[in-house]
Amino acid sequence: VVYTQSEILQREVYLFERLDSPNREPMKHLKAICFLRPTKENVELLVQELRRPKYSVYFIYFSNVISKSDVKALAEADEQEVVAEVQEFYGDYIAVNPHVFSLNLLGCCRGRSWDPAQLTRTTQGLTALLLSLKKCPMIRYQLSSEPAKRLAECVKQVITKEYELFDFRRTEVPPLLLILDRSDDAITPLLNQWTYQAMVHELLGINNNRIDLSRVPGISKDLREVVLSAENDEFYANNMYLNFAEIGTNIKNLMEDFQRRKPKEQQKLESIADMKAFVENYPQFKKMSGTVSKHVTVVGELSRLVAERNLLEVSEVEQELACQNDHSSALQ
Repeated sequence: VVYTQSEILQREVYLFERLDSPNREPMKHLKAICFLRPTKENVELLVQELRRPKYSVYFIYFSNVISKSDVKALAEADEQEVVAEVQEFYGDYIAVNPHVFSLNLLGCCRGRSWDPAQLTRTTQGLTALLLSLKKCPMIRYQLSSEPAKRLAECVKQVITKEYELFDFRRTEVPPLLLILDRSDDAITPLLNQWTYQAMVHELLGINNNRIDLSRVPGISKDLREVVLSAENDEFYANNMYLNFAEIGTNIKNLMEDFQRRKPKEQQKLESIADMKAFVENYPQFKKMSGTVSKHVTVVGELSRLVAERNLLEVSEVEQELACQNDHSSALQ
């Protein structure tokens, strides 16, 4: 989803604080990088920060388009001239996978109508995505859905208003933004899923690529929360869309590969060359050990839940109800 703290540390960023954190100490020897959404509340926090700056220099990055009036308010607050840079960096959404993003919104509609605040947030997220992809799309929406139509109109209004930002090079086939109403398909969300990522999401829950395993019987302290990220986990990247039966086979292969490497890593260190080779290979070995433990635990818990809830039998009935007109065989 985002950088881990260890990855940010490699970029020589050593302190992480929120603008709304109380009792922050002045650190004039440090430079500050501020990354925030251009909301009214955040701009006000930044104004207060610039009036009493705690760092020597500020580099400010907004995750979406910021209004000229807000920029003016920041400039007026910067009496000590500590702001070195203000930029728009379009990332006003959560990138879950390379081709999947989320706004982490729940209950965006009231009945069949948009919640105004959620409509605004969804519009902001979509337009930020388009700007980061450098796309000015043709918009198509589901005609039978009033929420889809309303969202399409709001996105179009932003594109028209910020036409200079959306002035990208034209392509022979224009990109298409297709807005569909999820409630139009009531069956699919009710079916049990049988691919790795979907099963983890449905049975265990995924929150920003984090999995809470604290309720798993006999779980070790190190595995109470794990991260499943296709960017940093090769096994997960290769298996996230495979069927559960295939995952079991691949987990076994991963374990066998780990066992083959393990004796080599634990051989006696009899020379400086042996010690050097061990030090060079240890991080890779440790990473593989963590990967094996994580996925064995996750797959084991999925298997336990499938058996406990009789999901194989339930899924068979679901498929019959969804795909066949004669439901009499499912009524027992």
